[in-house]
Formats: sequence, structure tokens, C-alpha cells
Amino acid sequence: MEDLAQRARALEELAEEVIACRRCTRLRSYCEAVAARKVRRFLAETYWGRPVPGFGDPAARLLLFGLAPAAHGANRTGRMFTGDDSGNWVYEALHRFGFASRPTAVSRDDGLRLWGAYIAASARCAPPDNRPTREEIENCRPFFERELDLLRQVEVVVVLGHIAFETYLRVLRDRGVPTDGVRFAHGALYRLPPPAPPHLLCSYHPSRQNTQTRRLTREMWHAVFRTARALLDGEPQPNAVGGLGDRGT
Repeated sequence: MEDLAQRARALEELAEEVIACRRCTRLRSYCEAVAARKVRRFLAETYWGRPVPGFGDPAARLLLFGLAPAAHGANRTGRMFTGDDSGNWVYEALHRFGFASRPTAVSRDDGLRLWGAYIAASARCAPPDNRPTREEIENCRPFFERELDLLRQVEVVVVLGHIAFETYLRVLRDRGVPTDGVRFAHGALYRLPPPAPPHLLCSYHPSRQNTQTRRLTREMWHAVFRTARALLDGEPQPNAVGGLGDRGT
């Protein structure tokens, strides 16, 4: 318990470092401009406008790794996947499969709690056109690596989209984890050796571009979290996720 308490404090301290970060001039300028300009439906709100730290349970066994805050989502609310359409998909699924206390997330003080799950992102500031540069992702990577070191109980990492997948693989490669044959595909599931968490599960990002075109359906999305839940519960490993089979290495 003492170790967990220490790691929880370390995550809180890391969160404060993330919030204070100004490494990426382009991103800071953009986020602050969005926060000042706002959009009509949120004119009455005070935007967060700062880098967004990770969020969740220090004892997480599930790690959800996304792309970046949305300009009028987490950049407004200050919490990962909170206040936008993607977040509606994320928290509905987390709640459905026992990882969240409620199915919606609207603000940092809405009472939402995560149980056994933690959410992080490749970039901690909202990027123009949802496209952080490689340099900006690399500037944020040390924050994620420290989170990964502190979240010692993680068994399943779900990467949301190709950029998150590539960012995570670069971290693994730099830690000596073999990744030959690991390719992104929705529903792809890999078993990885230490020091990586044992399971890597891939999903399309629940962006409006993917959900409105039905590239990602609710059934496909829920299948990913159903698999994550089964892996954590020690149930027999599913033969397929979202129409794709186990790609264990």
C-alpha cells in the first residue's frame, strides 16, 4: 500500500509538471488562442487552455493511450476525453465494462472515477487539425514514459489509432522490447515480453471521422473493451476481436 501511495503522489507531481509545460511553442499558442476565442456553444465557459495530464487509477491494469486533447474537448475541460464526442464513446465503454463510475464525462469536477484504468495521450496539448508533429510527440514522450514506469500493474495497453500505436512502439523499442511483426489493425492483439505490459490491443480512434463513417462501429468498439476485460479477468482469450484474430508474437 505504501508503494501505491508513493506512486500516486508521483503521478500527481507529474501531472503538475505536465500542466506547467511550455516546450512546444506552436501548441501552446494554439491552445491559448482557442481558449480565448472559444466557440459559440461554450462562450460562457472558462477554457482550461493548458496541457492536459493523464487521468485515472494509480493501480490501473488497463492503460488507454490516445492521440491528443481535442481543442474544444479536453483543452476546454482539462481532463482527458472529457467534453467531446470521442469522450462519449470512451467513457460509455469504460463504464459498460466496469472501469468507470459513470458513462459520461463533462468536466473535471463531475465526480467521474476510473477503477483499474488510466488514460494517457501521445501529445498533451490540442494540436491544430488534430495533427501533432513528430517533434511535439517526442517532447511529450518523457511524460508518458514516466507514467508507464509508475503504472506498474498495467497488463493491457489499448492504443487508439495509428499515431498512438507508433508512439507506443517507439517507447517499447527503446526499452529493448522486440516488435518485429507488430502491425496496426483494428482489433489486433499482441502478447509482448517484459519489460512491456503483456498485452497490446489496437483500436481505431473513436473520432467523429471514424464513428460517423462507421469505420468504427459500437460493436467493433465494444469488442475491444470486452477483450480487454476478458484478458484482465483471466478468461480464455477470444479468437477474434472486431473481425481480426489474435496476432500474438
